[in-house]
Amino acid sequence: MKETLQHVEQMLDESPTVDVTETFQRFDAILDALKAKIDARFETTRDPSTEALETYGTYPDGPGGTLAAYSGPEVDWMVRSWLGNPAASFANLHLTVWLGPHVRVPHLGIALLVWPEGWFYLDSVPRTNLLSDGEYYDRYYEPLNEQWLAVREQNPGFEWFTSRAGFIRASLSPTAHCYSFPRAEKNIDLVGRLLDEHVDRWLGWVDEAETVPEAERPALAATDLAIRRNIAERDPANVMGVRYFGQETTDLLVRGLWGGDRKLPRP
Repeated sequence: MKETLQHVEQMLDESPTVDVTETFQRFDAILDALKAKIDARFETTRDPSTEALETYGTYPDGPGGTLAAYSGPEVDWMVRSWLGNPAASFANLHLTVWLGPHVRVPHLGIALLVWPEGWFYLDSVPRTNLLSDGEYYDRYYEPLNEQWLAVREQNPGFEWFTSRAGFIRASLSPTAHCYSFPRAEKNIDLVGRLLDEHVDRWLGWVDEAETVPEAERPALAATDLAIRRNIAERDPANVMGVRYFGQETTDLLVRGLWGGDRKLPRP
């Protein structure tokens, strides 16, 4: 299998400028369908701090985006967002769900990218140290290992994406999917299937989870927030926000990703 070892901005700058609106709309529809499943399971409310980010920029005439964050009794912070300029080769879409501390189920991380080739990230963000908690690994990660290997071995058109940022590499679980791929219909169909299957699986984990004792929840919530903030602030792709919208707006968007300006209480 080939490997991609470039920054996102390098991939974009070294590729021809093409209109990827059709792929962007397809990715957007995939995430909308997944969010509908999640909305059917969880009670959430839009955090007022993100209402001003409903639309920003000049899309469809130029770069633009949207960011909406939600919270609820079982969800600490859910984000549905996109940023980019699809008419000029680039769009970055997110759907992430950070659960409350009432359970230890891994968080859900999904990102789709057009640069102008396709790219996707799918992961179960762990709530504990997998090397010290073998039971947690066996429950949530070992059952996915065979599928992870099959995706890697059976799709030669996919290129494993290795971030040049060591912190981002450290953030991936052993069963994370992180690939670049040609925007062929069969590849997008495969990505959509993997995402759909995992969201169903993840919702099942939530339904089957044991409740975390009250005394242990503050420490778990603090760790969750630190992980979420570090990932958002250290993401190398933030440079694309600066390129399109400047540092001030990018800082606002990054805070939206981790909840730095949130108004609703944490669960």
